[in-house]
Amino acid sequence: MQKDYFRHKAGDYDQSECRVNNVDRIADAIQSRVRFLPGMHILDFGSGTGLLLQRVAPLVERITAVDISPSMNAQLESKRGQLPCELDIREMDLTRETLDQRFDGIISSMTLHHIEDIPGLLARFHGLLNPGGFIALADLDSEDGSFHEEDTGVFHFGFDRGWLEDTARQAGFDCVGMVTASAISKPDREYPVFLLTATA
Repeated sequence: MQKDYFRHKAGDYDQSECRVNNVDRIADAIQSRVRFLPGMHILDFGSGTGLLLQRVAPLVERITAVDISPSMNAQLESKRGQLPCELDIREMDLTRETLDQRFDGIISSMTLHHIEDIPGLLARFHGLLNPGGFIALADLDSEDGSFHEEDTGVFHFGFDRGWLEDTARQAGFDCVGMVTASAISKPDREYPVFLLTATA
C-alpha cells in the first residue's frame, strides 16, 4: 500500500488561490499550444482534484483521470456531475501499471517531480498515444529544493528544460517545444513553471 501523501491536503486543496491561479495559467498555455477537438479522449496524469481537467472538459468527449491518491480521487469524484464530458477515474500507479487504451492527448500539471523514472514515463506516454497524439506537461524549472515545505514524495527539484526536451525526443516524440506557462510566488522567490509539448 502506497502512502497517500495528499490525504491531509485533499479536502481544502482547491481553496488555495495561488494553486488555482497557477493551474489556470497552465490551462491557458496548453490551449494556446494544443488543439482540442470535441471527440477527443484525453488522459490527465496526476489529475488530483481535477483543477486542470475541469478546464479541458468542455472541449473534449472523454477524460481518463489517473492518480494514486485515494483522497484526491474522492474529491474529483464529487465533481463528476459538474463536468460536461465523460469521466473515468483510475486509482493507479501508471509507472507500474498500464492502461489498455490509447489516447489523443496526455495532460499533466505539477506531477512529473513526483515520478522517479522520467525517461520511462515518457516512453510509456508515447506508447499510450494514438498516432499524432500530444503531450502537454507542466512542472517546475530546476530549483534548490526549497519549493516543497513538506514531504509529498518528491524525486526531482524541478527539471532542466534542455534535458527534458532531449528525453522526450529519445522517447520518440516529435515537435518538442517548451514555454514558460506560469510562476508560483512564495515568500523567498518566484518559481517558474514550464509547459512541455510534443507529438507522437
